[in-house]
Amino acid sequence: MEYGILSIAIPLLTIILAIITKDVIVSLMGGIFAGFLVLNAYHPIAAFIALFDGVIALFSEEWIAKTLLFIVMVGAIIRLLSLSGAVDSFVAYLSQKAKKIDSPRGAMLLAYVIGILIFIESSITALVAGTVAKPLCDKNGVSREKLAYICDSTSAPICSLIPLNAWGALLLGLIVTAIDSHIIYGDAVSLLIASIPFNFYSLFTLAIVSAVIFLNINLGTMKYSTPVPYEIPDDTKYIKATPYKMLLPILVMIIMVPIGLYFTGEGDIFKGSGSTSVYYSVIVTLLFMYLYFVPSKTLSHKNYFKGLYEGIGDMIPVGIIMVFALLIGKVIGELGTATYLSHLLAGNISPVFIPFLIFIVASITAFSTGTSWGTFSIMMPIGLALGAMMDLHIPLVIAAVISGGIFGDHASPISDTTIISSMAAGCDHIDHVRTQLPYALLGAVLASGAFLTAGWLTL
Repeated sequence: MEYGILSIAIPLLTIILAIITKDVIVSLMGGIFAGFLVLNAYHPIAAFIALFDGVIALFSEEWIAKTLLFIVMVGAIIRLLSLSGAVDSFVAYLSQKAKKIDSPRGAMLLAYVIGILIFIESSITALVAGTVAKPLCDKNGVSREKLAYICDSTSAPICSLIPLNAWGALLLGLIVTAIDSHIIYGDAVSLLIASIPFNFYSLFTLAIVSAVIFLNINLGTMKYSTPVPYEIPDDTKYIKATPYKMLLPILVMIIMVPIGLYFTGEGDIFKGSGSTSVYYSVIVTLLFMYLYFVPSKTLSHKNYFKGLYEGIGDMIPVGIIMVFALLIGKVIGELGTATYLSHLLAGNISPVFIPFLIFIVASITAFSTGTSWGTFSIMMPIGLALGAMMDLHIPLVIAAVISGGIFGDHASPISDTTIISSMAAGCDHIDHVRTQLPYALLGAVLASGAFLTAGWLTL
């Protein structure tokens, strides 16, 4: 059955709800309900039942259950790293080593390197980078605004470029949904890896941050940001400075992913199961953390499980977003949104412009909602289906959605990573938004040109 303009109205309604409510879960549920209302001949009770039966039906798919468990267990890992003092010990260790790079450039470079190395979760990246580098930046006359910019502009981009984390699980889930629905074809892991060179906004942003550090580039109001006089306190003297409690669990998790891909792919990591690999990687990591932290008295048995349960609870909202993101993808597929859009655009707009337009729409959505994950959930199903219908290079389409989500998130004053970066650097939030915006816009302009060029070259 053809649904015409209604197939576009449903995802647009979801975006509008997200802008109005600033709540991704409510927005996704509203869009899903409206979609099922159309699919069930406008019977509200049938739509209500279809919505919640649809949620249950998702769990019948093995990869979805594994991905959701991975997401909540990542929360447990994050909480245990904090509860065990691993983060504090790592901060103390880096603070001591930071004395060897005691210069303005060295202070900024420290924040940048931490942002690159810690890609397990964007919030941890920003918090650790800001906490460690702030004293050194203050001492060397680097403004808090510039530190916040460095923290913010390394956290999300690096998590999207090295997706051995919850970002990767969400993106793989969205791609697998499109594959299982026969919208696109191929292997989800291979497609996600192939999209990395096209993730232009993230790549340009990391390059711009590097140029800011080495060439002392000050754009817009960053020229007028002033350093904060600060006496470096000795607040880490009671904390054992060691990197191992932080790095070893992360290293175990990272190593287990390619091992899992190798075994599930029967010797070929590009044919391995991403959901199975990340699922077992976090299980092995949690087991390693128990065997490491409990015998060494870092955590008691009771506190280990206390942190485990609290961390799982922290990630339940993210898991719910994941569930509804997958379900709205199925609804959009049944409505034939991409088919209708492709027929609408055919002959009216060149396929060359489609990746650029996907990037722009994803940027606007993320800016309005303040969430890159919510944007991925809304835009990825539409982008992939549209890309398949118009015979576009699918990794380029995936990258356009990711880049747009990250740019909009960076520029948005209501973004969680923007707020966390301000807090970590100790600067005024609005000052951070104003000083970061010119750099974000520069990255977006460069990415726009790159998407237009790549759209032409990949046809």
